[in-house]
Amino acid sequence: METTKKTVNGVSVCPTGEERYEYFTPAFARRTKKWFCQYDYRHTDGELFSCVAPTLEECRRKRDEWLNKKINK
Repeated sequence: METTKKTVNGVSVCPTGEERYEYFTPAFARRTKKWFCQYDYRHTDGELFSCVAPTLEECRRKRDEWLNKKINK
């Protein structure tokens, strides 16, 4: 997947059943040049999962935990 702009006017443009992510450096970490991943996943039922973590892999792990909780309700 290619990194794209994730929002339009502050609203996620993540399509149903897909993920979107982009890396950024927050203001508090600019001196250390530390990168974070902003991640969105829109479930097939339309619910949006969003998180920030140091890596894409960590974001996907958090998404998988969220999906498992959602499925096992």
